[in-house]
Amino acid sequence: MQAALSEPLNLPQQDRDLSATVRRERGRLLAYIRRWITDAAEAEDILQESFYELVLAYRMMQPVEQAGAWLARVARNRIIDRFRRKGARSRTEEDDAGAGLTELLPAADGGPEAAVMRAILLAEIEAALAELPPEQREVFIAQELDGVSFRELAQRSGTSINTLLSRKRYAVRYLRARLQAAWDEWLMR
Repeated sequence: MQAALSEPLNLPQQDRDLSATVRRERGRLLAYIRRWITDAAEAEDILQESFYELVLAYRMMQPVEQAGAWLARVARNRIIDRFRRKGARSRTEEDDAGAGLTELLPAADGGPEAAVMRAILLAEIEAALAELPPEQREVFIAQELDGVSFRELAQRSGTSINTLLSRKRYAVRYLRARLQAAWDEWLMR
């Protein structure tokens, strides 16, 4: 009786092939997804979406030659889509002005790959900072790297807090745009 439950006899060959592929690739694909997505439920969603795409491809008679590589590519695209959606959430002007360097970098405790990307991004930030107009660069460095408050900066420079916030907001926007290519490259690895 046990053998009959584990190996259905009524399934068409295509369904048996799909089931075998899912069993064979599930562990490896989930491990790949978990490298980028720490939330278990979100990782499982991406895994299921990837398998759903495989089923659709089979049902539409689009054979998949190397299922493991194909599934990894689908999963990678889903991961990138999720990062883009999170990054595309609308932000208020105050949010942009208050966004710090920590939002631009992978977490310090994110593991060895995150540490490498963090070092790459820090080098990119240094180059990008040199490209900023002096007023924006000074505000960004003083506020983010030296920890000087906007109030203190305003007192030192005689510039209004709103002007300083605006300068920092432009600096952060520029840095985000400048670092997007490096970030996308890291996601594609």
